[in-house]
Amino acid sequence: MISTSQGRLQDRRPLSIIDIGSNSIRLVVYEGLARSPTTLFNEKMLAGLGRGIVSTGRLDPEAVTRSMEEFRRFRALSEQAGAERMHVLATAAAREAVNGPDFIHRAEDVLKTEVQVLSGRQEAYYSALGVISGFHPANGIAGDLGGGSLELVDVDGEAIGDGITLPLGGLRLQDMAKNSLAQAAKIARDELAKAKLLKGGQGRPFYAVGGTWRNLARLYMEMTSYPLSVMHHYEIGIDSAANFLKQVAKGEIEKVKGIEGVSKNRRSLLPYGAIVLQEIMAAMQPSKIIVSALGVREGFLYSLLDKVEQEADPLISASEELARLRSRSVTHAHELVEWTGKTFAAFGIEETVEEARYRQAACLLADIGWRAHPEYRGKQSLNIIAHASFIGVDHPGRAFLALANAYRHEGIFNESIAPEIKALATPRYIERARVLAAVMRVVYLLTAAMPGVMPRLKWERRGNGVLALVLPASLADLYGERPAGRLAQLARITNRRLVLAVEGGPTMPAK
Repeated sequence: MISTSQGRLQDRRPLSIIDIGSNSIRLVVYEGLARSPTTLFNEKMLAGLGRGIVSTGRLDPEAVTRSMEEFRRFRALSEQAGAERMHVLATAAAREAVNGPDFIHRAEDVLKTEVQVLSGRQEAYYSALGVISGFHPANGIAGDLGGGSLELVDVDGEAIGDGITLPLGGLRLQDMAKNSLAQAAKIARDELAKAKLLKGGQGRPFYAVGGTWRNLARLYMEMTSYPLSVMHHYEIGIDSAANFLKQVAKGEIEKVKGIEGVSKNRRSLLPYGAIVLQEIMAAMQPSKIIVSALGVREGFLYSLLDKVEQEADPLISASEELARLRSRSVTHAHELVEWTGKTFAAFGIEETVEEARYRQAACLLADIGWRAHPEYRGKQSLNIIAHASFIGVDHPGRAFLALANAYRHEGIFNESIAPEIKALATPRYIERARVLAAVMRVVYLLTAAMPGVMPRLKWERRGNGVLALVLPASLADLYGERPAGRLAQLARITNRRLVLAVEGGPTMPAK
């Protein structure tokens, strides 16, 4: 019997995935099967199974021995973490090597479960599902670069279009090119000429999946002093990335700022990853590069969900989970979602579909920092939200969510709040975050963060353009100077005439 803390969702049953790639082998234990999966435990080894496979046709013997030792450890860790199911997926190297079947048989003996060897088509499919699950919505070409292969597939919303598997994984390309970067560029160009689907991606995003490309993106973040070290949905402009990729593709990797943060085993593959990305950009002419932290593993998990669960909004799901785990009342959080929607409508504030999603998420997250000292709640909440493992949200959206919470705690006119996060948000998002925070600051003084009050509040239009926030007579004792003062802040930021009133009773102008 495993004892779980109240910081865990009690209705989840852990499961694990072991991903056997050409370069790395990774164990991930998830809290449970969910629309926005949360990692309980994560460990990898850089085995290099596919090293030398081009010349020998076989998996590297030393890597095979090391892998078997690690499989034993991974199985024990999976059991220790309480995983009720363990899925094992193997990709390019294991399916193509002469000794692949023997390796799989030995792995199954150690792991005591079946190893699912994915075909190139299956690998592309699950990679596409990973991208689909992580963006709201995805629309472009997804490329998953592993150690042995590159999977390219067209994604548009829930639709998966043409796909192709090419032998351009970092280890394989290094072997085929015999360590020549110039030869690697020629091979990549020739292979990518077979990927006719890239032409259909012109002017659309390219979703970059895989450890090599994530490490390149991390280095680019360092080089450009990007303020948010969150990889998922990190966007890179085509023109701005060109010089960086050119430098890495020349093999000048040790000169790049932040290279010490990349393991030495990974560094040798970065130039090959840069070369493949350069050639994709030349063939496809995408609008931008978007990094996806989700790939085959997450796509496989997504495939296990039923249709209703797949259609759930991943950002809202994750925000709901945090509200359940950290807020004083999840019911209050849901009331806040509904009430702020009515307030925006009463104020005539129009929202796009995306803005409404972000407002909803911000409301669900509004009280997650309440256990911190009041002086630090804003900073702590901002940090948690900005760096949370959210999917289905871009970086400007993250900035909006974090700023709304920070303004709620630290004041809507505090200009010193997180300038580095504000730099990621659009002016419209910054203004919306202030307005939403101002609304929250009013209502929290009337609810004490507990449910039951907000559904009884209403906005009434009165003469001379006045809008009244009306409390029912039974809640008259909540009427007072402090909420009226907060209402005055809301009036100022929205340029509206607002009053606080009790039904059939007094009215207090916001001032």
